[in-house]
Amino acid sequence: MPTSAATLSFWGVRGSTPTVDRDTWRYGGNTPCLELTAPDGTRFILDCGTGLRMLGKQLAGTDDAVRANIFVTHYHWDHIQGLPFFSPLYAPQNRFHFYSFRSEFLGRDSLKRVFEAQMAHPYFPVDLSAMSAGREFTEVDGGATFDVAGTRVTTCWLNHPQGCLGFRFETPAGTIVYATDNEPGDPKLDRNLRELAAGADVFVNDAQFTPEQLASNRKGWGHSSWLEGVRIAEEAGVRNLVLFHHDPDSSDKAIDAILRAARGSFANVWAATEGMKLTVGQKEFGVVIPNVAEGLRREAHFRARITGFTGDGIAFEEETVIRDLSLHGALVNLAHSPKLQSELQVLIDSPGGSDSGNSPMRLRGTVVRIEPARNTDETAVGIVFTD
Repeated sequence: MPTSAATLSFWGVRGSTPTVDRDTWRYGGNTPCLELTAPDGTRFILDCGTGLRMLGKQLAGTDDAVRANIFVTHYHWDHIQGLPFFSPLYAPQNRFHFYSFRSEFLGRDSLKRVFEAQMAHPYFPVDLSAMSAGREFTEVDGGATFDVAGTRVTTCWLNHPQGCLGFRFETPAGTIVYATDNEPGDPKLDRNLRELAAGADVFVNDAQFTPEQLASNRKGWGHSSWLEGVRIAEEAGVRNLVLFHHDPDSSDKAIDAILRAARGSFANVWAATEGMKLTVGQKEFGVVIPNVAEGLRREAHFRARITGFTGDGIAFEEETVIRDLSLHGALVNLAHSPKLQSELQVLIDSPGGSDSGNSPMRLRGTVVRIEPARNTDETAVGIVFTD
């Protein structure tokens, strides 16, 4: 159904390999896959990592035929490994148009050959003939510009081993730029990326490594850092920067630290989170992050003092009562509205208060949810504890 806004949904945000360990559950462990829906409902799928499987489950749950334009940045395993598990490809009523470049290693029909190789015996139990959905393949080069159902698409080459494309999508509601797997250092490609990102409402950029890693033992691996993303955002006039392609060895706490560092230099920075949805409109911008501990909460009654910063950067401190608590976090009502993914200091009174002789509990937490509180003018804030 047509709307006045475009939405960008994150189904996979991890780089190199999927993760399933407890240290990465909050930001997510699936490899790259984004879904961009233009105001007229046209669907674009950006990369086909393991996050594509979950998107496929949602799409397969509808009665409508699925139509999508799928843009593949490059052919490394973490960006294509979800294709055989994308269930809409196995239904004849669905139609998909794939876009990517001709690889010098694969030659003509590169993307089609990737399909065939992934599903060849003995690597997969069925071959390509099992996919009954309609498929069309278009090869594009860096520097190309073309229209897809009213959205202007521009491409550019990125600095990554064996090649990688960045994409700019200019929709009637705003501009989204997707530039994963790029390493700074090539003057021409650095300049092209800044031109691609110019004035974007949302700039999704590779931030796999820290600046220190990028300057030493990760140099030449084809990835970037939060610092380079901030530089591009400032120079190109980007409105919102999303740090993406998190390293498989980066824990949630490590990504929290990366986000804090980036926000110290550029206010509108977000860390890509599985399930996160951005809304881009001519007069609006919104961020929704899933409540990862929804089913684990229990009623409680602890007095707490919470300090942090509002979305406008104003420091606040207020007392409240935690009435919804889990092992991982809490849901509290606040008079102030903190920024999503910002850090809060939480001081929780011990049961029985100061007379009990027990010391209060000091915790740090990350804001993962903001919504109007029920029956009050306050804000309901979901917090995930980070220590």
